[in-house]
Amino acid sequence: MATTKLLDDNASPTASFIDEKDYKPRDSGETTSTESTDSLRKDYGDLEAQKQPAPPAPPVEHQVSFKSKLLFLGAYFILNLALTLSNKAVLGKARFPWLLTTLHTGATSIGCFVLFGFGSLKLTHLTSRENLTLVAFSFLFTINIAISNVSLAAVSVPFHQIMRSTCPIATIFIYRVVYARTYSNATYLSMIPLILGVALATAGDYYCTLSGFTLTVLGVLLSAIKTVATNRLMTGSLALSAMEVLLRMSPLATIQCVLYAFLTGEVDRFRSAYASGEFSNSFGTALLANAVIAFALNVTSFQTNKVAGALTMTVCGNVKQVLTIGLGIVLFNVKVGWLNALGTVVTIAGAIWYSKVELDAKRSRVGSKP
Repeated sequence: MATTKLLDDNASPTASFIDEKDYKPRDSGETTSTESTDSLRKDYGDLEAQKQPAPPAPPVEHQVSFKSKLLFLGAYFILNLALTLSNKAVLGKARFPWLLTTLHTGATSIGCFVLFGFGSLKLTHLTSRENLTLVAFSFLFTINIAISNVSLAAVSVPFHQIMRSTCPIATIFIYRVVYARTYSNATYLSMIPLILGVALATAGDYYCTLSGFTLTVLGVLLSAIKTVATNRLMTGSLALSAMEVLLRMSPLATIQCVLYAFLTGEVDRFRSAYASGEFSNSFGTALLANAVIAFALNVTSFQTNKVAGALTMTVCGNVKQVLTIGLGIVLFNVKVGWLNALGTVVTIAGAIWYSKVELDAKRSRVGSKP
């Protein structure tokens, strides 16, 4: 995770109240009133100089207008749902999740390098330590996907969805522990319908092994860490743009995904399927469209994280889960019960409540400014 400098190391509050014009030489063995006063002032100044710096304030997320947040969140939702449907179609034809992720990160790399070539993207000079931070972030990105895939194989889908819905709680926990950031009671309470709603909307057969449960919890923590780390890379000491983070991270993630595809045997299976003529030209067109959507979503997702904040992104993840169920009903004639429908309503209501709390908090901050 990127290291964030919250306080200037050179800041050292000092105080001195001695004025040269008040200084008078004294006779041997004689103490003047002025000297006594100066001595007291000097002692007080020394005490003041020893005062510890005020503790650093917890980080605040990137502040932008509410309208801009809505625009980015709207674009994020549309692209996210579009990619979900596209992934469903692609994986239904060829189940190679790691190669599909390679396609996504590879397309993002190509898109960023094209923009860089046209001069639309400027790079920041980074130290070796900062470059290592980005390398570590790329590993976090890949490991998060790996743990999610492995845990999904060891638990039922409804159980996996319920556990993933607790990402907002994990995000709050990280901000409290690492950055000493607190939220209002209303924000904490708004998490209840967001999680309960997903639990109702995804209600089904719950199954997990001990190892599956452990991996799922680890996946939730890694997902929250990745979301917070993404935000801090763009709003912390590095303050990189979304495009620059993607440009530096995507090629590394692509290499890691290719290696994992080799290790899991996906590359060999893909070669066999391709040699047997399982893929048509229309499938190639679908892959191209999927790659373009993935690039657009990655850029929008990172920028939305920057302007809306890490917690809001995890809340959006919960809303996306129930909206996906709604799309399944409309597009694929998926049958759901009244409990699932109630869960969808509860989740959306929780998201509306959370949005109102955030908007009220923003208005309160603006109103308190002198």
